[in-house]
Amino acid sequence: MPITLHKGDIPNDLVFHDSVAVDTEAEGLNTLRDRLCLVQISAGDGSAHLVQISPGPPATPNLNKLLSDRTVEKIFHFARFDMSIMQHYLGIMPNPIFCTKIASKLARTYSDRHSLRVLIRELINIEVSKEQQSSDWGTADLTQEQLQYAAADVLHLHTIRDKLICMLERKQRLGLARDCFENLPTYCRLDISGWKAEDIFSH
Repeated sequence: MPITLHKGDIPNDLVFHDSVAVDTEAEGLNTLRDRLCLVQISAGDGSAHLVQISPGPPATPNLNKLLSDRTVEKIFHFARFDMSIMQHYLGIMPNPIFCTKIASKLARTYSDRHSLRVLIRELINIEVSKEQQSSDWGTADLTQEQLQYAAADVLHLHTIRDKLICMLERKQRLGLARDCFENLPTYCRLDISGWKAEDIFSH
């Protein structure tokens, strides 16, 4: 599993084609409080590129260009958090999107378990460890265990997406899923603006 760590930004010559898997690691789960530390990306080819975000005002022009490229689909698991924290810290709202968590909730209605670990186990029969999930991602020197954990979160997203698309098509819900993905930027802006805990669509 080739893992490449980049400090600050991806290089100019790193090219992705029609899709890229994306994930983030932060100092916590509060978008406005906890600093974005790492962005992981993969072309679905078995390799992963990890971008360690510098403290202070980040400058990630190459990464931002990739995330905003509308010819490249960005595949997330629970895109709402990743998109919100990247908008807040990098000033970029990724688009277009495929969220495997939303897709799973629409396709796998026989289950109430939609974590990435569950999807990887069920759909591609691989067991991944979540031991490093709560580790310190703000440290300057990430351990090999942290790098492997972070890479694992993007290496399987292409396969998971493809299997979920088949399930959604079988249930005639792919169009509904796409509509949900298109609305994600609005939910992210609401989250950043303070409406995260309030459903403005409720009575």
